[in-house]
Amino acid sequence: MKKILTITGITIGCILIATAFVFFRSTAEGPAPSPAPPAVLDVAALKARAEQGDVQAQTRLGKAFAQGEGVARDYKLAARWYGLAASNGNVEAEAILGELCQAGQGVPHDITNAVRWLTKAAKEGSTAAQYDLGFMYERGQGVPKDEKLAAHWYQLAAEGGESLAQFDYGQRCVAGLGVARDPIEGLKWLLLAQEGGLPDAKAKAESVQKDLSAAQINQAKQQAAAFRPRAAAR
Repeated sequence: MKKILTITGITIGCILIATAFVFFRSTAEGPAPSPAPPAVLDVAALKARAEQGDVQAQTRLGKAFAQGEGVARDYKLAARWYGLAASNGNVEAEAILGELCQAGQGVPHDITNAVRWLTKAAKEGSTAAQYDLGFMYERGQGVPKDEKLAAHWYQLAAEGGESLAQFDYGQRCVAGLGVARDPIEGLKWLLLAQEGGLPDAKAKAESVQKDLSAAQINQAKQQAAAFRPRAAAR
């Protein structure tokens, strides 16, 4: 019994010494450094560059006004700066201006202009614009309803890494809607959409796998693992 008490006392003593060592070492080293504060947007400098014709600054200023970052949120000013950048050929600005025209935010609701800007941006490689166009052709919004064109734009956006497009295009491949039916190809895109964080993609992928053989499922998984998204448009 005495031996047990002695060992217990030694053990507790070691713990106290170790705790004291950690405390004093932490005190000597000082508190852990706090994370650096986020950079403050220099709106005045950004505006000066934008007014001089800097396309990147115009686009960034449009984003600042759209999100209320460093300035009061103002969709009219956002549309103004995005419009200047779009007119100067910035693909991101073209896509966002198209979305603003479609929603009537900061500019009058103008579906014709929305289609014009989205088509321009989509052809130049904007995955956001490609997805928007796919949706518009699927629903017949501002354009004639066309399942083949919807699938075409969804596919391009999917190849660019757009998760929503991968989900929609994958379902089209499984159903043969606007494209030739190919459940293996469809499963590949659904698996990629699942990796992209879409919760609905998991259930859909599991449903598709019930009708495929183990070899077909493995083929789809290999294709998904080998996928590399197309380089983003600048």
